[in-house]
This record gives sequence, C-alpha cells and structure tokens, in this order.
Amino acid sequence: MGTPAQSALPLQPIERMILSAFDQLERSSLDLHALFEVVAGNQPADREAVLDAAAGLVRSALLREEGGDFYRRTEDGRLAVARPREITLYTRHGCHLCDEAKAVILPLLHPFAASFREVDVDEDPVLQDRYTNDVPVIFIGSRMVAQHRADPEQLRQELRRGAEAQASRD
Repeated sequence: MGTPAQSALPLQPIERMILSAFDQLERSSLDLHALFEVVAGNQPADREAVLDAAAGLVRSALLREEGGDFYRRTEDGRLAVARPREITLYTRHGCHLCDEAKAVILPLLHPFAASFREVDVDEDPVLQDRYTNDVPVIFIGSRMVAQHRADPEQLRQELRRGAEAQASRD
C-alpha cells in the first residue's frame, strides 16, 4: 500500500523547501518568483538550483506545471511533506464508510494536536483512479494507515508514533 510519493527517493532539502512553500505561503499555485524568494534568493546559481529541483519534482509528479511560470503541488507532493500528525481522509460524497471513518478520526484531533484534511477523490482524476474502489483511505503524515475501515486504537498508535518522531526531531 502506498503512493508514488512514498516509493520515490527521499526528497532533497531544496525539493522539500519547494513543496513546503505552498503551505508556508498558503497558496495552491506558486510562480517561480515566489519560489525563488522563499527557497533560494536572487543569486543565479541558487535560481538555477530551484529550476532544476522544480523540473525534477514535475518529473516525479509531485508538482504540476500550470502554464507560464506557475506550479501547483499535486496531492502526492502535499503528502510528501505532510507533518507526522496530519491526518488525511480520502473520501467521496455518499460513502457511509467514509462518514464512519471521519467519526472515528475527529475525536482524536484535539488529544494529539493533530490536523485533519478531507479530500474528495472524485475532484482529482489521479486520486479517483487510485482510490475509486478503496475509500475511505486514511494517511497520517505521508503513511497510509487504513483503508475501508478506521480502527481507533490503530490510529491512536500511529498518532503517538508521529508525536514521538516529531519530538525527537525538535
């Protein structure tokens, strides 16, 4: 079980900075000038490094070119830099198992200081192809932890593991 983002090589620091810039600037689309400012600055060599990294992220499907000098982070790109206590629920309208999974997840948010994002797979052709028969799918950070059913104890264990991992990095 996993996504292309999980099976890819580990991200280089500049790639991680590019993918994280979307969260930092709270934007779904960024142009090269914003990426240069946030990631590298104005030195030609630094700008070239951003261009090379962005091209690599496009090749690995973590970024998508939007025309001109604009880029949009893909869902795999978002997951690649997801925090260890960020819960993503892939769902679709009218899915009773998705509603049940959400009911299991929501009470866990506050005790673990976790964040929650619900993503409708039918709004993204890539996600629809990937998960059409498998919703709900639950990720904590960049790891898929459940599919079809949500086990509250398993989710607690995963959130504890994420909290420990984050504390050891801080």
